[in-house]
Amino acid sequence: MSLVEAYDLVIFDLDGVIYLIDKPIDGAAEAVERLRSAGTAIAYATNNASRRAPDVAALLTGMGVSAVADEVLTSAGAAAAMLAERLPAGSPVLVVGAEALRAEVRDAGLVPVERLADEPVAVVQGYGPDVGWKVLAEASLAVRAGALWMATNTDRTLPSPRGPLPGNGSLVSVLRTALDREPDVVVGKPAPALFSTAASLSKSQRPLAVGDRLDTDIEGAVGAGMDSLLVLTGVSGPAELLAAPPERRPTFVSADLSGLFGEASAARIPAGGDELGGWRLADGKLEGSGDPVDALRLLAGFVWDGGKAQAGSDAAREVFSAWGL
Repeated sequence: MSLVEAYDLVIFDLDGVIYLIDKPIDGAAEAVERLRSAGTAIAYATNNASRRAPDVAALLTGMGVSAVADEVLTSAGAAAAMLAERLPAGSPVLVVGAEALRAEVRDAGLVPVERLADEPVAVVQGYGPDVGWKVLAEASLAVRAGALWMATNTDRTLPSPRGPLPGNGSLVSVLRTALDREPDVVVGKPAPALFSTAASLSKSQRPLAVGDRLDTDIEGAVGAGMDSLLVLTGVSGPAELLAAPPERRPTFVSADLSGLFGEASAARIPAGGDELGGWRLADGKLEGSGDPVDALRLLAGFVWDGGKAQAGSDAAREVFSAWGL
């Protein structure tokens, strides 16, 4: 039985899992089609607040990854819905972010504004490539004047083919530093709302979350009480996985989405094991050779149980060097 057969819903993160910026990751489209052919429900949950659900679905479809708007949950849409629940209709909301976030706020019955002079009762902050000092200054003044401060997400970085780029969390840090306080509400992952909403909409009893970031996707899944698969195609790498605290530890790890269709035991983090796929632990040292991901899973179980990662063979030393250990 394959890993994914134990689940009735797969909730995918997007950037770093399905695509990198504007290019699909190898095997992503094929993985989605295999799930659809098997009748497994699919959802896409993204912290990126710069696109609306129909735009995300269109982007995916244009990449050859099948998607419809109803399958997409964005932090922008969730933030606007949450604001609409808290504020009277027509309330002015200062929007820091992309046009997609302004449109979500507008469609939620609120009025997007850009200045303190418009007397905003809330500030909602999401990622936008054109966010600059001027609007951040207005947002800072509005929060100081008593406006609710809501962040769509706090991802420190965005993955890209050139390496990690500053994400909304980095922009939130500008206001955090200026105001010497945290946002009143953070909507996106690692908060569990996107995961729990996706499961509720699909009436799922056994969802699986798939992500590339330990600090958002995996922590959010753990908080939502869901099993999770970390794929090594995006932000979080081996060194970060080995150092992960309990709230950021995935159930499974695989190199990419092909891990969904292998045996669950081939991706699960072993507890208390001392041998896996050609690798073995001898006196606490990694020896042997084989698939580096097998070595990573074996070491993760060992380190999480209190052990210390050490290399005991040339192949292990090469793997450690590649991982930056």
